[in-house]
Amino acid sequence: MSNDALSIAQDLLRCPSVTPTDAGALGVLEARLKDAGFEVHRVTFSEEGTADIDNLYARIGSGAPHISFAGHTDVVPAGDEAAWTHGAFSGDVKDGYLYGRGAVDMKGGIACSVAATLDYLAAHGGKPPKDGSISFLITGDEEAIAVNGTVKLMQWAAARGEKFDHCVLGEPSNVEEMGDCIKVGRRGSQSGTLIVDGIQGHVAYPHRAANPVPDIAALIVALNGEPLDQGSAHFQASNLEFTSVDVGNAASNVIPAQARAKFNIRYNDHHTQESLRALIEARVAKACGNRIRARVEWEPSNADVFITKPGAFTDLVVAAIEEVTGRKPDLNTGGGTSDARFITHYCPVIEFGLVGQTMHQVDERTPVADLEKLTKIYRGVLDRYFA
Repeated sequence: MSNDALSIAQDLLRCPSVTPTDAGALGVLEARLKDAGFEVHRVTFSEEGTADIDNLYARIGSGAPHISFAGHTDVVPAGDEAAWTHGAFSGDVKDGYLYGRGAVDMKGGIACSVAATLDYLAAHGGKPPKDGSISFLITGDEEAIAVNGTVKLMQWAAARGEKFDHCVLGEPSNVEEMGDCIKVGRRGSQSGTLIVDGIQGHVAYPHRAANPVPDIAALIVALNGEPLDQGSAHFQASNLEFTSVDVGNAASNVIPAQARAKFNIRYNDHHTQESLRALIEARVAKACGNRIRARVEWEPSNADVFITKPGAFTDLVVAAIEEVTGRKPDLNTGGGTSDARFITHYCPVIEFGLVGQTMHQVDERTPVADLEKLTKIYRGVLDRYFA
């Protein structure tokens, strides 16, 4: 059983672990970590109406500081497998590229963190850091609804008395090439539905009805017409995007009784979920005046805004990246949500992994050279962290 990043990644890719199926992926990690002296826990979480999810927590060492590598072994579906140049779950290497669903997002990143850690331990006589601990937080529930994965794994660990000082999440953070970007935060995400009530009626007798369609159109324009903010020191401006408008009306001669418009807001640290909702409701009420009957139904959200501000830990990671790639990475907060939104409640977390250009695509792949670079970077993080 080889412990280099490529071998570990290939073993992971050959497990068709499409959410919520594990397909042996966590077992690949468990075997290697146990052999290296880690105390490994497999923890299954469930919730009514959702699939049971298997998760893994492994730790070596008992003291502080405690650094954790986090990630997910579940992947999105392969799509049309016949369209893949190499099998979606083959782990084939061709012309210097490793192919497979999850090569980038994010089995490749996990493989690099495990390989770097095992190499670090081997260089120190197979023993944990004299003063410190290394752990892995690995879930099988990130690509779907994320209710039985990292959020509960962190709660479980905290209940055991586990305390984390820093975390590196191996999501594919780089945009164009290795070393160009570290994610140090994410905007929050909040979805809702704007609902306008009218009165159904015959189109030939509009005075007997109240058409909600022009009214919801006016409200959409009003909500899109005024910026939510101008951005902040670490974040781009918040944005509200309408994603669908529907009246549920199949007839062309009937004025509908109701119109609904779904929207999503990506918001920065000028807002909390509560203040954002209050702002939107106030703007809706102002645009309605005394005539339009409208309301907002909010969807539950576990994706609040967060930031790991620059400091000693980010400087340490930047130095490790510069040493290997020669590039000073941008500290960025763009993109969608990730499991870092759960980890940030327990310790500072940054995201740094592979280049994300082919994630979720047919022929997802990563250069083998990037696996080697990322392994060296993670090893450099550990060397500096426990120096």
